[in-house]
Amino acid sequence: MNLFYVIIGLVLLVLGGNWLLKSAVGLSLKFNISKIIIGLTVVSFATSAPEMIVSIEAALDGFPDIAVGNVVGSNIGNIGLVLGVVLLINAIQVETSFYATDWPMKMLASFLLYIFLLGDGVLSRVEGFIFIAILIAFIIYLIRKNKTIVSDSEELLSDENMSYLTIFGLLIAGSVGLWAGSELLIKGAVNLAQSLGVSNRIIAVTVVSIGTSVPELASSVIAALKKENDISIGNIIGSNIFNILSVLGITAIIKPINHIDPKIIGNDIYWMLGFALALLPLVFLPKRNSLSLKEGTLLLTAYCIFIYLTVK
Repeated sequence: MNLFYVIIGLVLLVLGGNWLLKSAVGLSLKFNISKIIIGLTVVSFATSAPEMIVSIEAALDGFPDIAVGNVVGSNIGNIGLVLGVVLLINAIQVETSFYATDWPMKMLASFLLYIFLLGDGVLSRVEGFIFIAILIAFIIYLIRKNKTIVSDSEELLSDENMSYLTIFGLLIAGSVGLWAGSELLIKGAVNLAQSLGVSNRIIAVTVVSIGTSVPELASSVIAALKKENDISIGNIIGSNIFNILSVLGITAIIKPINHIDPKIIGNDIYWMLGFALALLPLVFLPKRNSLSLKEGTLLLTAYCIFIYLTVK
């Protein structure tokens, strides 16, 4: 029954996030908001909605390991699993924005999270505000540079003819789906961890994080199969940036996150940093500005090792 709760919760999160995303984009287009602004704000936040709702719900329910482990595990999965699978299907070219903005900002956000947690094991409300301030500055910079880090925004922004009834119907359905999905997922995950005799942290960085990364995985794989050229490493890094700055930032503002499992700080976050750091040499070697099958195999192998060492 607990596994059933987890599965249904994940399905509702995926559906709810997609409905919320479409309604938010549709509403923004009704008000004639610039597409680049929609892509960088509305779409970005909506695609992070599953992670955000789960982390906020977990923090409010007194499960900080799920709140933080979900984000750390998702960031590891986005690079090791999502990017790894994409590279098995199709090679990608790395854009110059990887060196100029995407990778540096990803490392800044990751190291800030590490520093904040290393000191006292608490993500305070002040630190949450710092994350949000950095995120706002980052979005303003991207808007001025007219860049986007959301891979599926163009498809979403193409549907400009939704009625208000459809928009608000999707908004209500998405909100209910996210709420119900987060409730079932957390309840099932906590009970499943207790029944299996493992920690909430293990469930969070594996089952929960993979589940909340399903939208990114699905959209990236579909785009790779279609050989679309807009798939880039910057899109996945951008998702990781928003996971840390927006998800944990807003969660900490609502309720400071404390009593975090020491293994998240002493083990999992190093894996997250390691995957992020590894991207730089992978981009340069053996062929500069390109990622292909070999790099994808390495990333997937490293991710499998991480999962094995986590659950063993």
